[in-house]
Order: sequence, then C-alpha cells, then structure tokens
Amino acid sequence: MTVLVTGGAGYIGSHMVYALTDRGEDVVVLDNLSTGFEWAISPKAKLVVGDIGDMELAGKVIRDHKVDAIINFAGSIIVPESVENPLKYYHNNTSNTRNLMEAAVKGGVPHFIFSSSAAVYGIPESNPAFEDARLDPINPYGRSKLMTEWMLEDVSAAHEMNYVALRYFNVAGADPKGRTGQSTPNATHLIKVAAQTALGQREKMEVFGTDYDTPDGTCIRDYIHVTDLIAAHLDALDFLRGGGESSVFNCGYGRGFSVLEVIDAVRKAAGHDFKVVMSPRRAGDPPALVAGADKIRETLGWSPEHDDLDGIVASAYAWEKHLMARNG
Repeated sequence: MTVLVTGGAGYIGSHMVYALTDRGEDVVVLDNLSTGFEWAISPKAKLVVGDIGDMELAGKVIRDHKVDAIINFAGSIIVPESVENPLKYYHNNTSNTRNLMEAAVKGGVPHFIFSSSAAVYGIPESNPAFEDARLDPINPYGRSKLMTEWMLEDVSAAHEMNYVALRYFNVAGADPKGRTGQSTPNATHLIKVAAQTALGQREKMEVFGTDYDTPDGTCIRDYIHVTDLIAAHLDALDFLRGGGESSVFNCGYGRGFSVLEVIDAVRKAAGHDFKVVMSPRRAGDPPALVAGADKIRETLGWSPEHDDLDGIVASAYAWEKHLMARNG
C-alpha cells in the first residue's frame, strides 16, 4: 500500500515524505509546485504534478498507487493574506480539500491525516489551549481550517474513513540531515525572516505589535521543531492503521516564546545583531497561542526530541545558510 502526501514538495510535506521513505513506505506526492520544489522531494518517492482539487486526477493517483492513507499538507498558510484575500483560502484550503475527500471516499481510502492549525482557537480564553477549548477563529485562514475539520468529522461519520486532524502551532527548524527545510524565498515565518535578515538577505525585519498584553508586549507562540511534528504524523498514521478512532490533537510543546525572545535566539545563532523595526499590529494575529499537548502524548505516545528554542533556531539558521550557497 502507498501513502499519498499532498503538498509533499513544500516545507512540512517534504519532511514528511523523507520520514516515510526513510522507514520504507511507498510514497506518492501530489503537488502543483506553486510554492514547493521538486528537488525537496525524497528521490524514493513518486511525484505527480497537479492540484488536489482535481478529483479525476486525485482519484487516478489513488487507484494507480493503491493508496491506503492520505496526509494532506496542500493549502495556503499566510494569515494576513487570508484577511486580504479570503476567497483564495476558502478555495485552496476548504474547497480543494473537500474534493480530495470525495476522491478518497470513492477510492476507498480508509485513513486521512489533515494538517489543521492552532488558528482554529482564535484568541483562547486561556493558555495553554487544549483541544476542547472554544473554537472561534479570527481570520479566514483559521476558519478555512476549521471548516475542513467539520467536513472530516461528517465524512468520517458517513463513510469508512477514519481521520486525525493535527492542530499545528508554529513550525520551525529543518531536517537534521540537511536534506530539506523552509525554502520559500518570501515566506513569512518569523524565524526564517529573522535568519534571512541576519544573513543580509533582508535589509531589516519588522515586529508587528509591541503593545499586546504579554510580558514584553510582543506576540507569544509555541514553536515546534518540524522533525517532532513529522514524528507526530507518523504516530498518527500508525494509530489509524492500528484501528484508532478519528481524533483531533494539538501539536506543540506546551510553552511559548515571544517575538523578541525568538529574535534574541537568532542573534545568538548568527553571532551578531541585525536591524529590527517596531511596527503596528498585523491583522488576524492573536496575542498568545500555546499548545495544551497532553492528549497527543497520552494517546499516541508522542515524545518530542527537539524542545529547545536555541536548537530550533540554530537548525533554521543553518538551513538558510545552506540555501544561500545552493541558490548562489
């Protein structure tokens, strides 16, 4: 049987593909390469270039490769962009995933893993936020993810397809073997932006909002190393294959760091300072988001290995240096 990884040429998806092929799984990637890179895909995986919203293509991939599990990373992820262009997000994240689900049901795929987001919580009433917290997203990105969770719940109840939705917090870092990392040139991830600024690829970086009700006035996030996030996906796949019931899990470490603390960690990794500009708040940003991650540890036995901000930042910085050399 084969695992279909959608968006497998992207940042997180490419790590997933390597992790699966490293343990001997047959993998097929469906990616339109709009933001991903063919070179980032494990050479042991097969690539089909196309869109997950193309039900005919998705159905053919499922049939031809005897797919028994889908891990869906395809979609758009920039919160401010979702505020400016909500229809793009409801198309890419919700409508296209709905079509992929239909192809999965028609193809008899029994297992589906979905990359959801902590954005479904909006501004939590308390931190850490646990899976049973009120779901009240404050931007179209979060709403598009929550709609997909609802669809999965309904589809799973009506058909023989179990799912796991993993609510990511802030993913960072790179493959310890140096095979892949966050490679999109204009990505908006804080650690990547800071690393690019430290390396002189950006003249400056902005801190959006310094007047939040947090200890230093900047937003607080739970940063999870991409390798630990991928381990959670492997645990979820094994859980579903072993007969586990459809479930939702947070993916984070359970503690947060402010924007300024992250910037200090990048300064430490780089060994020098760089230009940081304080700017007004950005639309759609909650003050703090920290994972209540007890459920995934207890249910899946997930045990993270990289819970260290300096280590996460150092791996991300090393990847940015590698990309500079690779891209000339």
